[in-house]
Amino acid sequence: MALKLPDRWIWDSWYVKDGDTYHAFYLCASRGLVDPNRRHRNPYVGHAVSKDLVNWTVLPDALAPSEENAFDSWTTWTGSVIKDDAGKWWMFYTGSAREDGGLTQRIGAARSDDLINWEKVSTEALVEADGEWYEKLDLTVWGDEAWRDPWVFRFPGETTWQMLITARSKSGNPKTRGVIGHATSADLITWSVQQPLSQPDQGFGQMEVFQYEIVDGVPILLFCCGWRELGEENVAKFGKIDTTYSLPVTSGIKDVDFRKAQAFTEKIVYAGRLIFGPDEKWYLMGFINEIEGKFVGELSDPIPVTADPILGIVPR
Repeated sequence: MALKLPDRWIWDSWYVKDGDTYHAFYLCASRGLVDPNRRHRNPYVGHAVSKDLVNWTVLPDALAPSEENAFDSWTTWTGSVIKDDAGKWWMFYTGSAREDGGLTQRIGAARSDDLINWEKVSTEALVEADGEWYEKLDLTVWGDEAWRDPWVFRFPGETTWQMLITARSKSGNPKTRGVIGHATSADLITWSVQQPLSQPDQGFGQMEVFQYEIVDGVPILLFCCGWRELGEENVAKFGKIDTTYSLPVTSGIKDVDFRKAQAFTEKIVYAGRLIFGPDEKWYLMGFINEIEGKFVGELSDPIPVTADPILGIVPR
């Protein structure tokens, strides 16, 4: 595996390149918890660097939960990193709070000059789900309020920042109402929540860990979903696997139809990320979830991929 820690499990990860160095940020938790399901409420954001995506040097953790009375007083979960026009690095990430039992997910940010030392922007969240379009806390079906995994980027040639978010629609079948949450900003601090970029009832209860990239000329949405969150038709189509999915889209992410999404099964990785490698070719990296029913918690080796305008991400 590309990154395996003897004392910690690793799961969701996100990457940024600075010069010739790749920085991996990832959720991690102590193997001393014994039960891997406990990792979700005991995470830190770890940090490692590499020149080749294979050999990694582990650095001090990037983020930890805040003290009480903060949107992230319980957990710091999955995010993304970008550089602003002034050269400052921003990490947008998910938080949950002890004050509400960790049931409501919100999004905040931290800033850094060097990708090593991070300072949180605020104890308050910057982006929260808007009940006009999105499902708020409803314990009858899901048991949480989904608003996580922010992927921040700009469309080529534009100045507005875009954020893609794991979310659920307020309408539709509760079991298949996963949508792309969407927010925009001019300054990375003030965000306007927009209506979803997709419709509910397209076969997924939730789509996690979005990423948008133009891979070998093909605009791609990447996401993941566990089989227990699939609609019945998708279980029949893809089987009982927890994996990464891709969907070719328009360059502006319009008219998204997740019924055309395809599972990546060449190598099963969860929370997959597309990375433009040092050889100027594309790779997929994610974490190894389970093997024979046992949680693994390691980052995979980089998987060579390209994009097909119909099939999405395919092995290269």
